[in-house]
Amino acid sequence: MASNTAVRTVYRLTGVAPTPETMLEALDPELLDRLGAELHFPDALGVPAVYITCGMEHTEAPWCEPMARTTGVAVAESVRRTAAVLLLAVDGTVYAIGCDQGYRLIPDRLKDKRFGLSFAIRQMDPNMIRGAVSRSLGQTRTDISLVPSGAPVPLLGLRDHLRVVRSLGGYLDDLPLTRSRYTHGRAVSAQGGCGLRIALGIEPEALLSDLRTIARICREDIPHQELEFVDHIVPVTDPTVLDALDRELDDCLGRPADGRISSIVPSDHHVAYTEATACRTRINSPDAWRSDDFDLGYVLMRARLAPPGRRLEVLREGTVTLARDRRASAVDTLAVTSALAWLEVGSSLGSRRFFLLEGEWYEGGAAYVAESRATVAALFSPVPSVSLPAWLDGESENTYNNRVADEERPGWLCLDTKNVTNPLRPRDQVEICDLLTPDGTLVLVKRAGGSGPLSHLFNQARVAVELLQESARVRAEFTAKVTRLSGGKCVLPDDFTPKRIVLAMLLKNRESLTPESIFGFSQITLAQTAKALAARGVAVEVIGIPEGGVDTVPLPMCRVGIAAGVPG
Repeated sequence: MASNTAVRTVYRLTGVAPTPETMLEALDPELLDRLGAELHFPDALGVPAVYITCGMEHTEAPWCEPMARTTGVAVAESVRRTAAVLLLAVDGTVYAIGCDQGYRLIPDRLKDKRFGLSFAIRQMDPNMIRGAVSRSLGQTRTDISLVPSGAPVPLLGLRDHLRVVRSLGGYLDDLPLTRSRYTHGRAVSAQGGCGLRIALGIEPEALLSDLRTIARICREDIPHQELEFVDHIVPVTDPTVLDALDRELDDCLGRPADGRISSIVPSDHHVAYTEATACRTRINSPDAWRSDDFDLGYVLMRARLAPPGRRLEVLREGTVTLARDRRASAVDTLAVTSALAWLEVGSSLGSRRFFLLEGEWYEGGAAYVAESRATVAALFSPVPSVSLPAWLDGESENTYNNRVADEERPGWLCLDTKNVTNPLRPRDQVEICDLLTPDGTLVLVKRAGGSGPLSHLFNQARVAVELLQESARVRAEFTAKVTRLSGGKCVLPDDFTPKRIVLAMLLKNRESLTPESIFGFSQITLAQTAKALAARGVAVEVIGIPEGGVDTVPLPMCRVGIAAGVPG
């Protein structure tokens, strides 16, 4: 049975009018001529469209000649690659869909760099992310995460105010695309970055319907709460700031290299970079510099030769071509990019720090406040998973925890001051948690009148998780203690590590606990703690403890007694 969909990568183009003539003019005519491309103007779609197809051939594969010299056996095997790209205008927006090598026919400067990512953060299931590509500003580092079965966003460690997410792959929420109507309940996946790789309808009306649905989602839907952080870091748009940064960089390019300019691999071309064995760089010259890898020294030397005011422009106009072989034929070409896309630059305007990344300027720290606030707000659930009784005036922390486990929450275990040995210094003790719920959730309790006690609480959470995950000795001692203190009613697996931590707080002189009512310094440390634990696969929830009246009745101690140690 013929399929109703095909997985394609679709790009949204900018600055291209929705007419066949303008679409064709946007492409590189010299490249099309060199490839012997054939032009078609399909009517079946019922919208303005241009369809380009071509083939690229080697009469002899690049490996034939060197292997003949190695083995003494001469063979001649040919290589043929194909390319096709469909440009079509839907409701005034121009899209490009490439097949095989067709993506190479679409100039990078025309692609909307956030199109696929914009769709992903609105439609992708944040608990089933299969892959991500991100960059850390100022570190010239690309992080690639692959989880074939899918994982929650926090586990990937993407949430950071200096991390630019370039691509997300995963499973989609239910949406009315053609593929969804034929999957019979099976999950539909996609990859969103600059382009959007997704199953699209094959029939004209189905394809147009899918593109309109994608456009509506990007235009009208809001990002998932767990994915909205991706939009916190966006390129600088202020023309005055951009002009100042470009002038400063142009001056920098005229001086000897001082380490401020580093090389990176453009996000969309990691696969091409790993496959390439040759690099051709052409900057302000009809001739290309051939090298085994990207040559930053050559690029900076060519920029210095340009006159002031033109140095940055020659890098934007210059190209870097990745190829399978040193031969210059089209079939060997893997990618062609702007030379500027290979540079990361740090720059400052007064006290503000900026970074050039793949041709766009970002301000370091611009998203810090928004991201920290969003991280803290996400820790407060509209419906808390657990609740705690009021904390009576005059009641100590230890007495309160004992009362919760003894009288208020059946099945909970009081572990306040029931410490384990610190493997780094056996004479010291470490408290893992104050309360343990029947499902293995660690509950840490604190009443605080300032940020100091809360810093202790957050550090305790991180230390507890790290020790339980990294030390077999701590795991064994903790699980044995839980079994003994609960009288065998609570038995944790020998390899127990926590999946969830609840931070329960009562802030003095605060009517209720909200993200805004937490002390300013503590908001920062709480956000850092949550991100660190999320990267270890541990979810964090924050709940408030009600403040009660005066305690006039002596309360019983925890039924399992109190052991000597350092209190939490």
